[in-house]
Order: sequence, then structure tokens, then C-alpha cells
Amino acid sequence: MGLSLIYSRGCVGVEAPLVTVEVHLSGGLPTMSMVGLPATAVRESKDRVRAALINSGFKWPQSRITISLAPADLPKDGGGFDLPIAVGILAASGQVPGGALDGYEFLGELSLNGSLRAVRGVLPAAIRSRDANRSLIVPRANAAEAALVKGDGYYHGRSLLAISKYLSGLSKLESCEPVTCLQVPAPPDLCDVIGLPGPKRALEIAAAGGHNLLMAGPPGTGKTLLASRLPGILPPMTEQESLETAALASVSHAGLDCHNWGVRPFRTPHHSCSSVALAGGGSRPRPGEVSLAHNGILFLDELPEYGRHALEVLREPLESGSIVISRAARQATFPARFQLLAAMNPCLCGMAGDDSGRCNCSAEQIQRYRSRISGPLLDRIDIQIEVLRPKTSILNAPRGNSECSAIVRKRVIEARRVQSDRAGKANALLDNGEIEQFCRIHGKSLSLLEHAVEQLYLSPRACHRILKVSRTIADLDQATEIRTEHLAEAIAFRRLSARLDNF
Repeated sequence: MGLSLIYSRGCVGVEAPLVTVEVHLSGGLPTMSMVGLPATAVRESKDRVRAALINSGFKWPQSRITISLAPADLPKDGGGFDLPIAVGILAASGQVPGGALDGYEFLGELSLNGSLRAVRGVLPAAIRSRDANRSLIVPRANAAEAALVKGDGYYHGRSLLAISKYLSGLSKLESCEPVTCLQVPAPPDLCDVIGLPGPKRALEIAAAGGHNLLMAGPPGTGKTLLASRLPGILPPMTEQESLETAALASVSHAGLDCHNWGVRPFRTPHHSCSSVALAGGGSRPRPGEVSLAHNGILFLDELPEYGRHALEVLREPLESGSIVISRAARQATFPARFQLLAAMNPCLCGMAGDDSGRCNCSAEQIQRYRSRISGPLLDRIDIQIEVLRPKTSILNAPRGNSECSAIVRKRVIEARRVQSDRAGKANALLDNGEIEQFCRIHGKSLSLLEHAVEQLYLSPRACHRILKVSRTIADLDQATEIRTEHLAEAIAFRRLSARLDNF
């Protein structure tokens, strides 16, 4: 009796594969069947679509309705298929013209009265529909999200009735427009931190090269205070970085807040979080904290208090910049190129190595506490520093001598510009071949590194990270070659492990 073909989008990780919704009306008893691996939320759409059509004033076909969601081997989940199924039934029954539907894709959940509700994953779908040269029609609540993708052909509607009138040529739909971004509060300023010139220097180097940073020291010395200042000295996000980060937020449980467009994520999960919360997962894989921090910062305070298995999850994404979530029926890959920022105490009481001499922990207790962080994970952290208790009271410390974040940020942006012109990426992302090309050392510098390898028992990975940090120090110094003083400072940032072992 009738056949229609409608285009929509599924959700697999951060990708939005094309899903073709085929609707066939045939003779027989009035029934409705759905094939193509629909999940529970998709199977329940039959009742939502029927009520929405009737309450919108359309006629429900008194025939056998067969709905096929292709490809058949791709699991379908979520309420986003309500709208394409409803449009397909209307087209197959002749209530809307079906000839003009080839250039559109539909995504949206229907309420029983025919109005449209927001769905997740609109941003990846908008990117793929643009690449396929089709227009995308979404609920009004998702209009700002779809408008983040540059280009025309994104429309939104309030209800199924409004969309059917548009397809019939009786009215028009509004184009998706981006929301007016709210004024984002400025991050805390670095000039508020009194003293701590060494840790501030390490923070600037970490920001300039995108390096991972670990701060260790007694409680109350300013580790968390320093960590909160890192977002204020990082360079602004590029258009591509903003799009990647927003796409991950779009498919997450919390969804995307369009007002955070262009703001680097700063994720601070509690130390009680599980490995699944960090890595991501679920029956329908969702991104975890390592992916939600993509192109931003993952701050782990009280690092040894995290579960050992949760910390080991970080090892692969720190190297590869992505994480693969594998389940029995599904597999999803999420980008996870984040900057790790961590803080820890040297022992349970936090006073080991402090001049006050108030530590009551035994050597065995200190070693047990320290061993919660594995050597392979520690080896992947480029910069490791101590944040020691100041010799004098902060009440007597001079004010007004500290640089503000804006001044430090200018130096960081200039260093990143040099790195981009040289290799097209931050120094922390250089591979082995690029290290050989851009981080060469000779003479005294090479002898110094070889001596450090013997004294500190450095691995080849640690040597590469020292070279990358020294390249960043040279960039901040506006030097074309890595000098001995640059290498010596980078080596000093790898001595924390040896000092912790000697506490």
C-alpha cells in the first residue's frame, strides 16, 4: 500500500552513523512491528508515535505497519527515532509528500501530545548530516546545539504538526541559531597565590607544553590553590577543539550546555570514583571523566586515595590520547587527550619530609602509601615537584610582586605558537621521530642526561619526557636550541620519585 524511506542518525561512542528508517504499509490486521535491533526505548516508541499522530490530528493507518531500522546489525537506542518513524508513517500513508524527504534527516523524541523533546547526541549528528549534504530537523530544545556546527540546513520545530506543515509546504521552520553565550566567570588569578615561585614556574611550563604535572607536599601548602589557577593561563581553544569537546558532552549523561562553548573543561572527580566513572562505560557506552576532560584538564586531588584499578585506567589514554570501551555487544572509542594535574601528600599524615618533624608514620606505612601509585603511571607524568611549607608566615610575605595570570598566559600562548609553527602540536604530543628532530642535544647536555639516567634510574620514556619538557623551557626562553640550563631544569622536575623513596 505504501513505502517511505527516512534518514536519521544513531549514536556509537562519539560517532553518529546513518540510520535509514523504512516504513511499509501492507494489507492485513492493523499491527505494528519493528526490526533492526531496537532497544527498549526504541520499541516503546510505537505507543508514543501512535498517540502523537492521533493527538496532532492525523489519521492512524488501519493496516499492517512494518518498520525497519537499517543497518540491521547496528544496535539502536534512545528516543531520537520517534520523529523519523512518525514522519515515515505519515509519508507512507500519503499524509505528507514523500518525494522531498531525501534531503532531510530527522532526530527527536515525541511526547504524547505531539510536541518534541530534546535528545542527546545532536551535535555529532549535525556534523555528519553536514558532511552528507542533508538538512537536519531537530527539536527546538536542541536548536542551539545544532547551530554550533557552521553551515546552513539546520532547522528546529516545536511539534510534529509544525514539521509536517513544513514538509507539505504550508509553513516554514526556523533555522537553528546559536545562543548568546553568557559571560563566563574569569578563572582564579595566579597573583592571588603568595610565594611559591618554583611551583608557579612549573605550572607555567606545564601550560606552555601541555605537560602532565604532579605536586606533592604537606597539607595546606597551596597545591589545590595552584591547580585552580592552571585554566587561567592556558591558551584559548581552537574551533576544532571546541567542537570535539562539545561533541563528547553531547553524548554524555549530563548533556551539552551551549553556554560552555569554547571553555576548556576542568574535571575534578572525587577520589571515591570508580574505574568505570573515570574510563566510561555502561551497556550503552558513555564517556567517562578522561574523555569529558578532552582538550582540557583532569585534576586528581589526593592521588593515592584513588583506587589502584582506577588509577591504572589512566595509563593507556595518557599515551594514546583515546580510550576504547569494549562490551560483549558493543565497542566504542572516545578521544581522551587531557592534561593530567595531580596533587598528593607524601604520607598518610602528610608531614613526611617536612621540617617540622611531626610525622609519626613508620617507614613501612610511608612505603605502603607511596606504592598506591604505580611506577608506570608515575613515569608518564612529565613534571613532578614538591610544594614545601614556606619558611616564613604568609602574613609577613610581600604582596603585589606576583605576576597575574594574563601576563603568564601571554608567554604561554607565544610558546604554543612557536610549537604549532614547528610541529603543528604541543611539545607534550611529540612522537619519537619528532623528538629526534626537534629536541636534539649535544656535548655537555648529552653527558648531563646520561649522568641523570644513571643516578635517577630513568627509563627511556622518562628521557623522552625530559627532552620534551626541556624543549618547552627553551621555547619559553625564546631559544632555538636546547641549552644545558634548560635540560638541567627539566631533569630537576623528575627527582620527586627519588625523594619520595627516601622520606
